[in-house]
Amino acid sequence: MITMLSANAPAHIQDMGRYGLRSLGIGHAGAMDVQALRTGNILLRNHENAAALEVALGGISLRFERDTPFCITGALYHAELDGRPVHSYWRHTAQKGQVLTLLRAVHGMYGYLCVAGGFDVPQVLGSRSTDLKAGFGGFAGRAVQAGDCLPVGEGAPFLPDTGIAPVPFSGCIRLVPSSEYTAFSKHSRSVLLHENWLLRSDSNRMGYRFDGQPLVLERPLEMLSHAVQAGTVQVPPDGQPIVLLADAQTTGGYPKIACVIAADLGRLAQTRFGARVRFVSADRRDALAALRKNETYLNQIRRIAYADS
Repeated sequence: MITMLSANAPAHIQDMGRYGLRSLGIGHAGAMDVQALRTGNILLRNHENAAALEVALGGISLRFERDTPFCITGALYHAELDGRPVHSYWRHTAQKGQVLTLLRAVHGMYGYLCVAGGFDVPQVLGSRSTDLKAGFGGFAGRAVQAGDCLPVGEGAPFLPDTGIAPVPFSGCIRLVPSSEYTAFSKHSRSVLLHENWLLRSDSNRMGYRFDGQPLVLERPLEMLSHAVQAGTVQVPPDGQPIVLLADAQTTGGYPKIACVIAADLGRLAQTRFGARVRFVSADRRDALAALRKNETYLNQIRRIAYADS
């Protein structure tokens, strides 16, 4: 069990999300940075889909009610365990009664507090993820609050400290053309790849909104609503692109100029409001190669995590 002492930042339970339900209008939810979630769980010898606490930017404090190995991945945090520094991407074992404080994210946006055994909230529609829009899953379908007691699954009571190098943060995000790519002017297609896009502060888990030179269609386009997914780059009438993310709606009616490759969704999620992003053209072969590179990184972590077993 873990007791929340304070929660001054959005924090909620997430795993890798819900699959196969979008045709029913049920969103995916899940971690914004799945690679970071998997990394933390592998370090703790959990199932990769074990639920973690996703924290945006920091400002939470909690108490361990039993000896519990844990690690923080994703955003790099200024964190303390009973006042002593705790490094991101390192596995530690907290003793019963110790207090962990995530003060603030130094780099990145979303951090993951992973614990041995995972957070043992009930599965809803095949996932422990919190669907914040619909109000189900996770811990009572909402962000955690001070006083909440979060159940923890069965895991090792102790694991030796070890750590890894985090994935470098990047402002270059790869994308592939989408179904309405050629409906945009040649100039706009060039702007998409050459503009330094500014991430707006009204972005959230549903989608990241960018400001830059407007993207313009060759001619007006009437479209019916169609299926969309995380990574889809929609362009509303104002010409400012929106990249759909974990809590995206299941359908949309705006033209789709591109789609961010799956391997880069976590990197995009770690972009801070007010930062600038460059989009880089990729193809299917590039996207698959990037996924293989991510898996190679995770395989290296597996060897480290189990080196002393």
